[in-house]
Amino acid sequence: MPSDTVTRTGRPAKRAAIDAAARTVFGREGYTGASVDAIAAEAGVSKRTIYNHHQDKERLFLAVLGESTRAVAEYQRALVDRHLTDPDDVRAALEGLGHDLTTPREGFGEHFALVRIIFTEASRLPDEVLADWRSQGPQYTRARLGEHFAAWTAAGRIHASDPGLAATHFVQLVTMEVYERSFHGARPLPRQEAEALISSGVETFLRLYGGR
Repeated sequence: MPSDTVTRTGRPAKRAAIDAAARTVFGREGYTGASVDAIAAEAGVSKRTIYNHHQDKERLFLAVLGESTRAVAEYQRALVDRHLTDPDDVRAALEGLGHDLTTPREGFGEHFALVRIIFTEASRLPDEVLADWRSQGPQYTRARLGEHFAAWTAAGRIHASDPGLAATHFVQLVTMEVYERSFHGARPLPRQEAEALISSGVETFLRLYGGR
Protein backbone atom coordinates (compact mmCIF):
# COMPACT_ATOMS: atom_id res chain seq x y z
CA MET A 1 0.00 0.00 0.00
CA PRO A 2 1.44 3.43 -0.92
CA SER A 3 2.46 5.75 1.86
CA ASP A 4 0.70 9.09 2.26
CA THR A 5 3.53 11.18 0.86
CA VAL A 6 1.64 14.47 1.18
CA THR A 7 0.72 14.12 4.87
CA ARG A 8 3.25 16.67 6.11
CA THR A 9 1.79 19.46 4.02
CA GLY A 10 -1.59 19.03 5.67
CA ARG A 11 -5.10 18.06 4.76
CA PRO A 12 -5.76 20.73 2.07
CA ALA A 13 -2.62 19.73 0.17
CA LYS A 14 -3.57 16.06 0.40
CA ARG A 15 -7.05 16.80 -0.93
CA ALA A 16 -5.52 18.83 -3.77
CA ALA A 17 -3.17 15.95 -4.65
CA ILE A 18 -6.06 13.49 -4.73
CA ASP A 19 -8.19 15.76 -6.91
CA ALA A 20 -5.33 16.43 -9.32
CA ALA A 21 -4.66 12.70 -9.61
CA ALA A 22 -8.36 12.04 -10.17
CA ARG A 23 -8.51 14.55 -13.03
CA THR A 24 -5.51 12.88 -14.64
CA VAL A 25 -6.77 9.31 -14.25
CA PHE A 26 -10.38 10.05 -15.20
CA GLY A 27 -9.18 11.99 -18.24
CA ARG A 28 -6.93 9.13 -19.30
CA GLU A 29 -9.10 6.11 -18.44
CA GLY A 30 -12.64 7.48 -18.54
CA TYR A 31 -15.16 7.24 -15.72
CA THR A 32 -15.87 3.54 -16.09
CA GLY A 33 -12.25 2.53 -16.63
CA ALA A 34 -10.78 4.60 -13.79
CA SER A 35 -10.28 2.86 -10.46
CA VAL A 36 -9.79 4.29 -7.00
CA ASP A 37 -6.64 2.15 -6.76
CA ALA A 38 -5.18 3.89 -9.83
CA ILE A 39 -6.08 7.32 -8.48
CA ALA A 40 -4.49 6.49 -5.13
CA ALA A 41 -1.30 5.37 -6.87
CA GLU A 42 -1.23 8.54 -8.99
CA ALA A 43 -1.70 10.72 -5.89
CA GLY A 44 0.78 8.77 -3.77
CA VAL A 45 -1.76 8.15 -1.02
CA SER A 46 -3.59 5.14 0.35
CA LYS A 47 -6.99 4.09 -0.92
CA ARG A 48 -8.38 4.67 2.56
CA THR A 49 -7.18 8.28 2.42
CA ILE A 50 -9.22 8.85 -0.72
CA TYR A 51 -12.32 7.47 0.99
CA ASN A 52 -11.66 9.77 3.94
CA HIS A 53 -12.02 12.71 1.56
CA HIS A 54 -14.60 11.32 -0.88
CA GLN A 55 -17.31 8.78 -0.13
CA ASP A 56 -16.86 6.81 -3.35
CA LYS A 57 -15.73 7.09 -6.98
CA GLU A 58 -18.94 8.85 -7.98
CA ARG A 59 -18.46 11.54 -5.33
CA LEU A 60 -14.83 11.95 -6.32
CA PHE A 61 -15.73 12.42 -9.98
CA LEU A 62 -18.52 14.82 -9.03
CA ALA A 63 -16.10 16.87 -6.91
CA VAL A 64 -13.35 17.21 -9.50
CA LEU A 65 -15.79 17.82 -12.35
CA GLY A 66 -17.64 20.43 -10.29
CA GLU A 67 -14.46 22.27 -9.35
CA SER A 68 -13.16 22.48 -12.91
CA THR A 69 -16.62 23.27 -14.31
CA ARG A 70 -17.00 26.25 -11.99
CA ALA A 71 -13.56 27.56 -12.94
CA VAL A 72 -14.29 27.29 -16.66
CA ALA A 73 -17.78 28.78 -16.28
CA GLU A 74 -16.44 31.81 -14.41
CA TYR A 75 -13.82 32.31 -17.11
CA GLN A 76 -16.49 32.07 -19.82
CA ARG A 77 -18.82 34.48 -18.03
CA ALA A 78 -15.94 36.96 -17.84
CA LEU A 79 -15.52 36.58 -21.61
CA VAL A 80 -19.23 37.22 -22.11
CA ASP A 81 -19.04 40.38 -20.00
CA ARG A 82 -15.92 41.63 -21.77
CA HIS A 83 -17.30 41.20 -25.27
CA LEU A 84 -20.98 42.01 -24.80
CA THR A 85 -20.97 44.96 -22.40
CA ASP A 86 -21.99 48.00 -24.47
CA PRO A 87 -20.09 47.10 -27.67
CA ASP A 88 -19.62 49.52 -30.55
CA ASP A 89 -20.11 46.77 -33.14
CA VAL A 90 -22.60 43.97 -32.40
CA ARG A 91 -21.32 41.63 -35.09
CA ALA A 92 -17.68 42.06 -34.09
CA ALA A 93 -18.58 41.52 -30.42
CA LEU A 94 -20.41 38.27 -31.17
CA GLU A 95 -17.65 36.98 -33.44
CA GLY A 96 -15.00 37.87 -30.87
CA LEU A 97 -16.94 36.06 -28.16
CA GLY A 98 -17.42 33.01 -30.37
CA HIS A 99 -13.70 32.92 -31.10
CA ASP A 100 -12.68 33.18 -27.45
CA LEU A 101 -15.24 30.61 -26.28
CA THR A 102 -14.03 28.03 -28.79
CA THR A 103 -10.28 28.65 -28.48
CA PRO A 104 -8.66 26.07 -26.16
CA ARG A 105 -7.18 27.79 -23.10
CA GLU A 106 -4.03 26.54 -21.46
CA GLY A 107 -4.86 24.96 -18.12
CA PHE A 108 -8.33 23.75 -19.08
CA GLY A 109 -7.26 20.64 -21.00
CA GLU A 110 -8.09 18.25 -18.16
CA HIS A 111 -11.53 19.81 -17.75
CA PHE A 112 -12.45 19.24 -21.38
CA ALA A 113 -11.16 15.68 -21.12
CA LEU A 114 -13.77 15.26 -18.37
CA VAL A 115 -16.41 16.87 -20.59
CA ARG A 116 -15.61 14.36 -23.33
CA ILE A 117 -16.24 11.62 -20.77
CA ILE A 118 -19.70 13.08 -20.15
CA PHE A 119 -20.58 12.81 -23.83
CA THR A 120 -19.11 9.37 -24.39
CA GLU A 121 -20.26 7.75 -21.13
CA ALA A 122 -23.49 9.64 -20.39
CA SER A 123 -25.54 6.45 -20.24
CA ARG A 124 -23.28 5.08 -17.48
CA LEU A 125 -22.87 8.25 -15.42
CA PRO A 126 -25.06 8.98 -12.38
CA ASP A 127 -27.90 11.44 -13.01
CA GLU A 128 -26.53 13.77 -10.33
CA VAL A 129 -23.23 14.13 -12.19
CA LEU A 130 -24.98 15.10 -15.42
CA ALA A 131 -27.41 17.50 -13.73
CA ASP A 132 -24.69 19.25 -11.74
CA TRP A 133 -22.47 19.67 -14.79
CA ARG A 134 -25.30 21.23 -16.81
CA SER A 135 -26.36 23.63 -14.05
CA GLN A 136 -22.85 24.72 -13.06
CA GLY A 137 -21.46 24.85 -16.59
CA PRO A 138 -23.48 25.36 -19.79
CA GLN A 139 -26.63 26.71 -18.13
CA TYR A 140 -24.63 29.06 -15.88
CA THR A 141 -22.84 30.60 -18.86
CA ARG A 142 -26.02 30.82 -20.94
CA ALA A 143 -27.76 32.66 -18.13
CA ARG A 144 -25.19 35.45 -18.38
CA LEU A 145 -25.58 35.49 -22.16
CA GLY A 146 -29.32 35.86 -21.68
CA GLU A 147 -28.81 38.83 -19.35
CA HIS A 148 -26.75 40.62 -21.98
CA PHE A 149 -29.20 39.82 -24.76
CA ALA A 150 -32.01 41.23 -22.61
CA ALA A 151 -29.99 44.44 -22.20
CA TRP A 152 -29.26 44.51 -25.93
CA THR A 153 -32.96 44.13 -26.69
CA ALA A 154 -33.83 46.99 -24.33
CA ALA A 155 -31.22 49.13 -26.10
CA GLY A 156 -32.50 48.17 -29.56
CA ARG A 157 -29.33 46.33 -30.55
CA ILE A 158 -31.22 43.08 -31.19
CA HIS A 159 -34.85 41.99 -30.94
CA ALA A 160 -35.10 38.97 -28.65
CA SER A 161 -38.51 38.39 -27.06
CA ASP A 162 -36.95 35.47 -25.15
CA PRO A 163 -33.33 36.37 -24.29
CA GLY A 164 -32.73 32.96 -22.74
CA LEU A 165 -33.71 31.24 -25.97
CA ALA A 166 -31.52 33.69 -27.89
CA ALA A 167 -28.61 32.62 -25.68
CA THR A 168 -29.27 28.98 -26.54
CA HIS A 169 -29.45 29.83 -30.24
CA PHE A 170 -26.15 31.72 -30.04
CA VAL A 171 -24.39 28.74 -28.47
CA GLN A 172 -25.87 26.29 -30.96
CA LEU A 173 -25.22 28.43 -34.03
CA VAL A 174 -21.85 29.93 -33.18
CA THR A 175 -19.94 27.46 -31.02
CA MET A 176 -21.35 23.94 -31.29
CA GLU A 177 -20.12 23.14 -34.79
CA VAL A 178 -16.60 24.15 -33.77
CA TYR A 179 -16.84 22.00 -30.64
CA GLU A 180 -18.12 19.01 -32.59
CA ARG A 181 -15.57 19.20 -35.40
CA SER A 182 -12.74 19.60 -32.88
CA PHE A 183 -14.10 16.79 -30.68
CA HIS A 184 -14.50 19.28 -27.84
CA GLY A 185 -10.99 20.60 -28.15
CA ALA A 186 -9.18 17.28 -28.57
CA ARG A 187 -8.24 18.19 -32.15
CA PRO A 188 -8.35 21.99 -32.56
CA LEU A 189 -9.48 23.23 -35.95
CA PRO A 190 -7.32 25.36 -38.23
CA ARG A 191 -7.95 29.01 -37.36
CA GLN A 192 -9.42 29.84 -40.78
CA GLU A 193 -11.94 26.99 -40.59
CA ALA A 194 -13.02 27.91 -37.07
CA GLU A 195 -13.41 31.59 -37.96
CA ALA A 196 -15.53 30.73 -41.01
CA LEU A 197 -17.87 28.62 -38.87
CA ILE A 198 -18.14 31.34 -36.22
CA SER A 199 -18.80 34.07 -38.80
CA SER A 200 -21.49 31.98 -40.48
CA GLY A 201 -23.13 31.26 -37.13
CA VAL A 202 -23.16 34.93 -36.15
CA GLU A 203 -24.65 35.86 -39.53
CA THR A 204 -27.51 33.41 -38.97
CA PHE A 205 -28.02 34.62 -35.39
CA LEU A 206 -28.29 38.24 -36.53
CA ARG A 207 -30.76 37.29 -39.24
CA LEU A 208 -32.92 35.69 -36.56
CA TYR A 209 -32.66 38.54 -34.08
CA GLY A 210 -32.28 41.58 -36.29
CA GLY A 211 -29.06 43.02 -34.91
CA ARG A 212 -27.80 46.35 -36.14
